[in-house]
Amino acid sequence: MSVLVDTSIWSLALRRKTAPSFQEETLTNLISDGLVKIIGPIRQELLSGIPDRAQFEALRSHLSYFPDTPISTPDYELAADYFNTCRKNGVQGSHIDFLICAVAVANGFQIYTTDKDFLNFRNILPIRLFKDNYRGIG
Repeated sequence: MSVLVDTSIWSLALRRKTAPSFQEETLTNLISDGLVKIIGPIRQELLSGIPDRAQFEALRSHLSYFPDTPISTPDYELAADYFNTCRKNGVQGSHIDFLICAVAVANGFQIYTTDKDFLNFRNILPIRLFKDNYRGIG
């Protein structure tokens, strides 16, 4: 099993706080087990909007541990098909969300997210959502 970790989970884990969230603990376990996958658009979202250069470089360095899962032309085409299929069924989503779905399906990954839109996608698309050890949206 491999898990494509969405921006929402990474953001929870990377925020400065006193106690780790259950999502952060689960992400740590997934990382320890070598199960975490990332794609370039998620990396870009995580690095965008960091005005402090030192913080940007530190995060970029931490994320460099995780190689990007390649995205190919068929993945983009599947993402567009998923967008069209969901739209036809009254479900909206972002282009990156549908790309996440397409890459996950094409590679047999589960998706770890707190984004509730994926619950709607799951009713139409053949995606699998990851449930963490404590509670989950899947």
